[in-house]
Amino acid sequence: MQNILEVKNLRKYFATQKAVDDISFKISEGAIFGMLGPNGAGKTTLLRMITGIFYPDSGEIIFDGKKFDPANDIVKIGYMPEERGLYKKMKIGEQALYLAQLKGLHRNEAITKIRIWFERLEMQSWWNKKVEDLSKGMSQKLQFVITVLHEPRLIILDEPFSGLDPVNANLIKDEIFRLSQNGSTIIFSTHRMEQVEEICNHIVLINKGAKILDGTVKQTKQDFKENLFQVGFDGKPRIMNEDSIFETVGTKDHSLIVKIKEGKKPHDVLQYFLGQGAEIVSFNEILPSLNDIFIKLVEGTALARQFQSVEAGEN
Repeated sequence: MQNILEVKNLRKYFATQKAVDDISFKISEGAIFGMLGPNGAGKTTLLRMITGIFYPDSGEIIFDGKKFDPANDIVKIGYMPEERGLYKKMKIGEQALYLAQLKGLHRNEAITKIRIWFERLEMQSWWNKKVEDLSKGMSQKLQFVITVLHEPRLIILDEPFSGLDPVNANLIKDEIFRLSQNGSTIIFSTHRMEQVEEICNHIVLINKGAKILDGTVKQTKQDFKENLFQVGFDGKPRIMNEDSIFETVGTKDHSLIVKIKEGKKPHDVLQYFLGQGAEIVSFNEILPSLNDIFIKLVEGTALARQFQSVEAGEN
């Protein structure tokens, strides 16, 4: 599949701070791509370079097969920043119309698209309201509409669910899936791992300006699994331990959490319990959540850098 965006060895420094330090990745067309990292990791700086707001100190951005040209390519991009960028005194309908025309839509076409989107997101009665009268969640919906109205090829959403209640979060989530299915590529930037796990198919994890993980969600979870399985029984389980095959690491309702020893297989565990006369009703592998992986990698990176600093100081 063709890549819509390729980032090559991007660097951006502010005084002595390495906001983005030699980051590279590719995004295939139509993907929902998660850009993850703790606060201050460098995500926003990276997004601002991708949208032409900042120029990189070094490195290259390839957009749709050629070097990124902000003057010509920016109309193909929709960017929804985490910070609100709306005119508070302006009426909502007029603001959406104004910004749509800035993105190249003719007035009549813009009005038609705005009405379609307002109906889709249950905003029909908002046309003559002012932005200052909106709640945080309502203004978030408006920003989303303004971002996608001109049907950009690349849509960048920085914390798009901030301030949304569960019903409206689901509305936006459904629209993200629909936009992806219709061919738009989406960069979803957040530190909320459960949202990424539900929405994204590929992720990059950034910490302290550096990339520390790059891969599909499915493969990442496989790479960090720890041979943990949940065995469900008919009735309360007896805590049985067979050191040569597995160790019991916990209990949950009518089940045991076991860790299979290296060199053994799930079949060996099943055979052991069946040999004990146990009635097994379920047997499931426990994969780590992205949140668990995130914490493990970020803390590991921090500890590694702290150790390197100590070593450097001793030398």
